[in-house]
Amino acid sequence: MSDDFELDTDDLTRRMDGALAALRTEFASLRTGRASASMLEPVQVDAYGQMTPINQVGTVNVPEPRMVTINVWDKGLVGKVEKAIRESGLGINPQLNGTIIMLPIPELNEERRRELTKVAGNYAEHARVAIRNLRRDGMDQVKKAKADGLSEDDQKFWESEVQDLTDTYVKKIDAMLETKQAEIMQV
Repeated sequence: MSDDFELDTDDLTRRMDGALAALRTEFASLRTGRASASMLEPVQVDAYGQMTPINQVGTVNVPEPRMVTINVWDKGLVGKVEKAIRESGLGINPQLNGTIIMLPIPELNEERRRELTKVAGNYAEHARVAIRNLRRDGMDQVKKAKADGLSEDDQKFWESEVQDLTDTYVKKIDAMLETKQAEIMQV
């Protein structure tokens, strides 16, 4: 009945690519001692009665390797932006200069580097879980097709395809983690 079953590996690949993209974004928010505008992406400001990303209340610039500046457009929000940065857990002490908030990026000490590598490991584990969930979805599709009359040989073929795809993406995640941890530990 279902000999013409074909698993949509393109869809699985696209969804696994999405998990990798999410991991890249999370890794970008981890600072490595160099200034980066992306490190402020997770910071939300209570602006105009709702939580707003920091890049929607001001211009974020990186004028030098150890400095990030935010030119806040609305003078009334300067204090709220400063408070949001202080409470964000980034470990940065903002300095005010009119509507410009300067964020000097301190050198990372050994203890903070180790903490950041653990955080990176947690991000990678979340990505692995997402990949395994996608693997389970693929395997469920194959099992459903088996119940609809897919031959056992075809079932084994598709299950191995899903497993190969999963293994490939887990290796990519491990490589990304290794690179990020080396970047964090680099003095």
